[in-house]
Amino acid sequence: MCLGIPGRVVAIPDGYHRQIALVDVSGEQRRVNIGLLEDDPARPGDWVIIHMGFVVEKTDEAGAAAAMAGLRMLGSGEQP
Repeated sequence: MCLGIPGRVVAIPDGYHRQIALVDVSGEQRRVNIGLLEDDPARPGDWVIIHMGFVVEKTDEAGAAAAMAGLRMLGSGEQP
């Protein structure tokens, strides 16, 4: 299991062989590598899970919200 951060793809800029995307993560845009998703490429509007600067999977809005809730819980130190 890896710790992943959810985000939403904003744009895929020209260049970089279309392997870099701008992703909104909690209101901040980050450049991440989407090259691992070559079988199901990320597109603007897609929700994704990011690990170490790489998108490791696509998800939906509910999955992104659940991932963010888990991260908040870890940060709080509370037990489920």
